[in-house]
Amino acid sequence: MTITTCIFDAYGTLFDVSAAARQAAEQPGQEHWADKWPGLANDWRLKQLQYTWLRAITGEHCPFWQVTQDGLDWAMERHGLGDDPVLRETLLALYWELAAYKEVPKMLATLKAMGLNTAILSNGSPDMLEGAVDFAGVGDWLDDVLSVEDVGVFKPAKAVYDMVGARFGTTPDQVLFVSSNGWDAAGAAGYGFRTVWVNRTGEPMDRLPHQPHEVMSDLTDIPKLAGA
Repeated sequence: MTITTCIFDAYGTLFDVSAAARQAAEQPGQEHWADKWPGLANDWRLKQLQYTWLRAITGEHCPFWQVTQDGLDWAMERHGLGDDPVLRETLLALYWELAAYKEVPKMLATLKAMGLNTAILSNGSPDMLEGAVDFAGVGDWLDDVLSVEDVGVFKPAKAVYDMVGARFGTTPDQVLFVSSNGWDAAGAAGYGFRTVWVNRTGEPMDRLPHQPHEVMSDLTDIPKLAGA
């Protein structure tokens, strides 16, 4: 089946989730924790995701902004920064201004020039996603931004992936789904999408019932794959 629609996860796929911690550590007066930012960023992201999975299992949904704050609080405590409310507010503010990866604008523009539908499908809250899209300046190349808030459960719940067909009238085999999260790409593959795992850091493949169809180190070749 021909691909008609390209769907992207947001955080870590289009937008650099490490940017907030990196930029905060580069600010004047932050030398006392400058060497900790990679570990903090990693733990923040890990806990953010873990909390979405646990809430999906227990049926205790909340906005993504809540798990983002909860994950940061855990990470700051682990790295001995839990008593720094100013740093906390700085990090949270920067999360609304995440940079897009450098290849993103050209990649999205190429997909639109090819006549394909493009959209985000994310755990993010609508206001968070609107802020990220506006800051990165990529809204002109997206047909929609879909948030799990419309179904009240986080990925990889089937109801989340159902949103794509409901919005674009597609069958799963017409969709190319792209995520930097191996578990998300695997879940979408099990759903029936053709999937790409953007493995920027060279991680091993997750041991799950399904695997992504393609693995790439960045998004540069997504248009080539979509048009193949």
